[in-house]
Amino acid sequence: MSLLDLITGNVGNQVATEAENKFGISKSQMIALAAVAAPLIISYLRNKSQDANEAEALNNALDRDHDGSILDNPSSALEREQEGGSILDHIFGGQKATVENQLSQNTGISMDKIGPILAMLAPIIMGYIGKEKQANGVNAGGLGDLLGGILGGAQQQAQAEPANPLNDILGSVLGGQQSGGGLGDILGSVLGGGNQKQSGGLGDLLGGILGGK
Repeated sequence: MSLLDLITGNVGNQVATEAENKFGISKSQMIALAAVAAPLIISYLRNKSQDANEAEALNNALDRDHDGSILDNPSSALEREQEGGSILDHIFGGQKATVENQLSQNTGISMDKIGPILAMLAPIIMGYIGKEKQANGVNAGGLGDLLGGILGGAQQQAQAEPANPLNDILGSVLGGQQSGGGLGDILGSVLGGGNQKQSGGLGDLLGGILGGK
């Protein structure tokens, strides 16, 4: 299963329905958020995995807690919100508030909801990575390449299917990640620097799919 299939398929739709019921946001908002947040989280993890200690810690966490079984029961993500918050604290560190603020401004999801919703997404994304890790027989030393492969495959798929606005969003996110370099560049290019949405950028894509919210 590709990253795009995760976001737009049965798992993504089930999570979007749960978020709609609990937080009162539309399914299209949730799926658009996932299309931005999932590759962003994976990109941060890929950067962290360049450090051997971080890679080992991630490898152990995946083996211990994220075997992919959550993908068979996506609604259980609601019960793992506290765990998801801890995951995000580790992934984003001191940049967590900035990430949440940028995502809130660009998706129209209020700040009081964006954190809990991202915390719901985090175990799903980690479960997906864990399943891909098992399928490919990867250990700590190969995590960076695995994560890069997930992002690269998603970018290729998004470029091959440009008719879907979600693919445009994912393509914009992944393009920003691979061209920017640093994490600040990722946020700046992908999320348009908050309200300063450049023409043709993610803000416009989100505006199109979310009806200008």
